[in-house]
Amino acid sequence: MCARKPCSAREEDARRSTACSSCITALAGIAPTEYGKKNAGSPASRCRIPKPGNHVPLLNPEYGRAACFMRNVAPSQKFDVAVVGGGPSGLSCAYTLAKKGLRVAVMERGRTPGAKNLFGGRVYSSPLEKVFPNFRKEAPIERWVKHEKMSVVADDGALSLDYDSKGSTSFTAYLPKLVTWMATKAEAEGAVMVSDVCVDGLAMDGHRVVGVTAGGDKIDADVVVLAEGVNRLLCEGMKVVPPLSAHQVALGVRQVVRLGSDKINERFCLAADEGLAWFFLGKPSDYMPGGGFLYTNSSTVSIGLVLYLEKGIQMSEKNVYDILERFRTSPPLGQLLAGGSLVEYGSHLIPEAGLKMMPDKLYGDGYVIVGDAAGLVLNLGYTVRGVDFAVHSGFLAAQAISDARSSNSFGASSLAAYEEKLNRSFVVKEMRRHGAIQKMMQKRQVFEAYPRIMVDAARRLYEFDEVSPKLLEAGRRSMKGRRSTIGVLGDLLALARGP
Repeated sequence: MCARKPCSAREEDARRSTACSSCITALAGIAPTEYGKKNAGSPASRCRIPKPGNHVPLLNPEYGRAACFMRNVAPSQKFDVAVVGGGPSGLSCAYTLAKKGLRVAVMERGRTPGAKNLFGGRVYSSPLEKVFPNFRKEAPIERWVKHEKMSVVADDGALSLDYDSKGSTSFTAYLPKLVTWMATKAEAEGAVMVSDVCVDGLAMDGHRVVGVTAGGDKIDADVVVLAEGVNRLLCEGMKVVPPLSAHQVALGVRQVVRLGSDKINERFCLAADEGLAWFFLGKPSDYMPGGGFLYTNSSTVSIGLVLYLEKGIQMSEKNVYDILERFRTSPPLGQLLAGGSLVEYGSHLIPEAGLKMMPDKLYGDGYVIVGDAAGLVLNLGYTVRGVDFAVHSGFLAAQAISDARSSNSFGASSLAAYEEKLNRSFVVKEMRRHGAIQKMMQKRQVFEAYPRIMVDAARRLYEFDEVSPKLLEAGRRSMKGRRSTIGVLGDLLALARGP
C-alpha cells in the first residue's frame, strides 16, 4: 500500500493493506524487495505508515488511522477486560464475560469483526453450542457436513475413501459471517467492539499488564486477553514466545468459487442441507507436506491448499498460486467446478507445530493467551480442528477471569486457573493424543512416496490382462524403489507409539 494516497486524503484509491503485521517473505528468509529469491537471514518486514498529520509511524495501521481507535471509547474509561483480536477465541471470551456482567472491550484491526479471518471452511459445533444458546437455529451455518471424502492423488490416478452419515457434528461456514454473528451476540450482552484498530503495545505497571495502547492512546483493563492470532507480536514483545519461525506454521491459500446451490447439489450428489468435506494428499500439494481441501457451502465451494512453510521453501521454487490453479483446474475438480466464478482469494498462516508452539505459560500478571496465539490447532490429515479449539479456549479463559474478578485478584496465581482448565479439557488432551500424527504430517514420504505407492498398488489390483495380483504382492511391487518395508514398518510403529 502506498502511504502517499491516505496521507493526501485519497484513502479509497489505495489498495488495502493485509494488516498481517508479519511478512510471509520474512519467515521464508526472502528479502521483501527480491520476492522469490532465497535470501536467508533477511530482516523481518514491517509495514509502517504514518497517520496523516502525525510523523510518528505506527505498526501496520489500516490507512494510517489506528491512532484514532479511541473514537468509540472515552479516554478515561476503564474496562474489566480488554480483548485483543475479534476472532473466534476473543469473541467467545468477550461474549461469556459480558454475559456475566463484566465490562469488556474488543479491539479488532479489521474494519469489521471477521474481516481478517480466513480458513478452509469446516467447524465442529459442540464447543459453540455450549457457549451460544440456540446456536443451530441462529448461527450463519452454510451446510452440515454429512459426506466425507479422502483422496490420495498421484500422476497416473487417484484412490479415494468415502464416508456418508445421516447425522453431523460439523458444518461448513464462511468465517467472516460466523465471526460477525459472534460479535453481534457479544455486543448484545454489552461488550464494546472497537474495529479498525492495530494494538501496538501493552500498558505495563512494572511486570503487570494493565491495558493496551495504540498510537499513543490507551485503554486500561484489569485483564488483557491476547487473542491476536498466529502473528503474536504482543506475545513476542513480552518475550513470552520467540519470533515466529517457518517451521512452526503452514501457509493456507483458498479460493471461493460460486456455482449456485443447484449445481453444487447435482455435481457433488448432495441434498439441499448436506455438505461435503474433501481432503487431498499427494499431487495437489505438488507432493510437498500439506494437502488440498474442498468444502461445499450453500452456493459456493471453498477449495485450497495447506503447505508446510519450511518444507515448501526447501522443496519447491513454484509459486503457490500456480500450484493452487493446477489443483483447481485438474481432474476431478476441473469438471466439478466448470462454469463457476471465482469470487474470493486469500491466504493465511496456520499454527502447525502442535504443543511445541504453545507458550511455556498461557497466563501472567494481568493477561491470558487464547486461540491461535496459543498454538491451538490440530491437523489430523483427514480433518482439521481450530475454530472449535479457539472457541473453547476463550470460554475457559472467561471462566478463569470471572473467578479472578470475584476475588479481585488478577495476578498470575489467579489466572493460572485458565491453563489448568485448558489442560484438563479436550483441547490439550486431543493435541497430546494425536502428537504422533502431527509429526508424521511433516515427513516428506507421507506426501511423496506413499501416494505413489497407494495409487500404483490400486492400479495393479484393478488393471491387469489375465493374472490378477494378490494384495500383498501388489503392495510390495509398488513399494519397490520408493520405500523399504522397514521404513514403512517404522512409520507405522511411530504412529502406534504416539508422541
